[in-house]
Amino acid sequence: MYDAIVIGAGPAGLQAGLTLGRMHRKTLVLDSGTYRNGTVAHMHNVLGDDGTAPADYRARARTQLAEYQDVEFSPGTVARISGAIDGFTVHFPDGHSEDTRRIVLATGAVDELPDVTGLTELWGRRAFACPFCDGHEFAGKEIGIIGAGPRAGHLIGMLGRIASRITVFPLATDLPEDLAGLESADVHAAPVVDSVTAAAEGVTVTAGDQEFAMAGLFVAAGTFRQSAPFIAELGLRILDSGGIEIDDFGRTSVAGISAAGDLAHRASMPGPMPSVLQAAAAGQLAASAIVQELSV
Repeated sequence: MYDAIVIGAGPAGLQAGLTLGRMHRKTLVLDSGTYRNGTVAHMHNVLGDDGTAPADYRARARTQLAEYQDVEFSPGTVARISGAIDGFTVHFPDGHSEDTRRIVLATGAVDELPDVTGLTELWGRRAFACPFCDGHEFAGKEIGIIGAGPRAGHLIGMLGRIASRITVFPLATDLPEDLAGLESADVHAAPVVDSVTAAAEGVTVTAGDQEFAMAGLFVAAGTFRQSAPFIAELGLRILDSGGIEIDDFGRTSVAGISAAGDLAHRASMPGPMPSVLQAAAAGQLAASAIVQELSV
């Protein structure tokens, strides 16, 4: 039996595995091979790794974790989880299973983008959600914001001192009051967006019968959902944001199951922050709490 099975091998899962391994706890880390930042060329706002490719970051972490004999890696996904604290069973799609005392969910989230032709193809390369991660790269350049909802004003407030000019491209579903609010903002309001395509120097946005050249795009209308389907079957308390509720130590509402990364957050927070550093810190905290529990 494992002391812990960590489901997910992004920053949260890798750090959880490292923390457990350093404390000589028998650990299995499961890697689906799919990551929320899988389309991202370079990470930013990550101390010591600003500009590093996410794949390189994960590969370096895997190499370091290989030094710990108590940590095993396995590719693949999970079909379901049964049992209870100190006696969970993780079932795999091929029919085999593994037993463990604790579970760390680090399966991450999936971005759900507005229905704009071409946006999925640009996601993580020329279209983004996080100004902390990608805003600086557009300093002194013209950018576009997809969607005129409440988050558009939030993005304008942060990006206004970085970009030379901001153009907001509303969606057909945006409310009249959202559009009216743009008229008083120091931005250009364009017609409703139809499609976006990559250009030699950025992005071309088609809106109405016009085309706009932008250095890059930020999306104000996206949401997220849980990446792993089996999570819905665990009976975990889910917050209004769609994130799993955790306490200060990363523990969920089900004893023995912890969660770390952008799939979970405390109820005091409006939502999870998609941050490599914060995901790793959450993985470390959740694993540390498990070590403390198992040491009693």
